[in-house]
Amino acid sequence: MIGLDWADQKHVWSMRTADGHRQRGELVNSPEAVEIWAAELALRFAGQPVAIGIEQSRGAVISMLSKYSHFVLFPVLSTSVSNYRKSFTPSGAKSDAKDSDLILDLLIKHPEQLPPLRPDTVETRSLQFLTEERRKLVNLHTSQVQTLTNWLKQVFPQVLHWFEDVSTPLVHDLLLRWPTLPDLQKVSSKTLLNFFHRHNCRSQERNQQRLAEIPHAVPATHDPALLKAGVLCIQNTVRLLTQMRTGISALENQIAEVFRSHPDRAIVESFPGAGAVLEPRLIAAVGTQRDRFPSAQSLAAFVGIAPVTEASGNSLWIHWRWACPKFIRQTFHEWANCSIKSCAWAREFYDQLRARGKSHHAAIRALAFKWIRIFFRCWRDRVPYDEQRYLRSRQARNAETPAPVPPAHGKAQPRFLFKTCGDFQKIAEISY
Repeated sequence: MIGLDWADQKHVWSMRTADGHRQRGELVNSPEAVEIWAAELALRFAGQPVAIGIEQSRGAVISMLSKYSHFVLFPVLSTSVSNYRKSFTPSGAKSDAKDSDLILDLLIKHPEQLPPLRPDTVETRSLQFLTEERRKLVNLHTSQVQTLTNWLKQVFPQVLHWFEDVSTPLVHDLLLRWPTLPDLQKVSSKTLLNFFHRHNCRSQERNQQRLAEIPHAVPATHDPALLKAGVLCIQNTVRLLTQMRTGISALENQIAEVFRSHPDRAIVESFPGAGAVLEPRLIAAVGTQRDRFPSAQSLAAFVGIAPVTEASGNSLWIHWRWACPKFIRQTFHEWANCSIKSCAWAREFYDQLRARGKSHHAAIRALAFKWIRIFFRCWRDRVPYDEQRYLRSRQARNAETPAPVPPAHGKAQPRFLFKTCGDFQKIAEISY
C-alpha cells in the first residue's frame, strides 16, 4: 500500500509492504519517471496489485498512474486528509512526507471508506469530459458577452437597442467592420440592407427602423482615450466570441456523435424536459456502473440534491449539501427546472410548493429529489420512463392510504405521524 502526496514538480510517497516494512521516497512528476517507478514496483512485487491512495480523482497524476494494470487507485478527499492531520497536529504544522504517511494511514485503517477508482466506459467518460468542457466554454462565452455589453454601453450603446442579442454573428461582423457610430453613419442604406440580408435578417420593418434611426443617432462620447481603448476591446472581444462559438459548436457535434452510440441513450431520452443538452449530461452524471449506487437516496446524496441533517442534543439543522460535484448537481437542478414546462405532474408539484411559501430554487430541489428516485429506478432496471405507468402507480399508492376520519363531536386537533424519506419528512399517518 502506498500513500502518494502529489505536487506539480515531484511527489512524495510512503509505502507499507505486506510484511509490515515501511519506506519513503520521491517521484519526479514526468511520464518517464512514473514509467520507471511502475516497472520497479511490478518487478519487486511480481506484478501483484499495489494500492495507491492519492488526493485526486481526476487530473494529470491519475492519468499517468491509471494506465498501469497493477496499480489500484484510491481517491482520498483532501478535506479528509486535512481534518485527519489536524487531529494529530493542532498547531497546523505540515509537510509532504507527513501527508503521505497520513494518506497511507487512512488507506490501511479505513479501507471501507475509500472505494477504488473504477473507470467507466469510454463513451461515458467521453461524455463526462465533453459536457463539462462545453459548460465551461459556455460560461466563458457568457462572461465575454457581458464584457462586450459593458464596452458598448460606454462607446456604442445604440447597438444594444438595435439588436436584441449582441452574441450573434450579425452583431459581431457589424462591429468588426464599423466599430463606432460615425463609421456606421458613413455607410449607405443599400450597403447596410445587403449586409442585413446576408446575415438572414430579413424583417423589413425591423431593418427599416434601424436604417431610419442610424443617421439621427448621437455618439455617446467624444473622449478619444475611451474611444481608442473601447474600439480595440470591442473588436478583441468579438473575435474571442467568434472562436468560442466555433468551439462550442464543435463540442456539441462531438457530444451528439458519442451520445448516439451510448447504450443508455433510450433511457434518458424518455424523460420530459431533458433535451439535447441535458440528456448527455444525465448519462455523464450517473455513468453505467449500476452497483455504484445501492439506492436512490445514495444517488441523491452523491449529486448534492438530498439535504444534510446536523443534529446534536436539542438542536437540529437541515441544510443543503455543500460537499458534492457542483456540475452534476447543476445538471439535475436544471433538468427539474425544465421538466415543469413539459410535465403536468411536475408543474403541479412545483406550484404546490410555491403556494406553501417555498422559494423557486427550494421547490426545484424538492422536485429534483423526486425525479432522482424515478430516474434511479429506470436507470437501474434499464427501462425508459413511462409517465402513464408512473401516474397509475402514484394513484394506486394514494388509494391504499386511508383517508383521515374526523371526530364525531368536538374539534379535536389532528395528530400527524411523519416518516423520513431521503432526509425529507412526509406524512405517514393522520389520527385524531
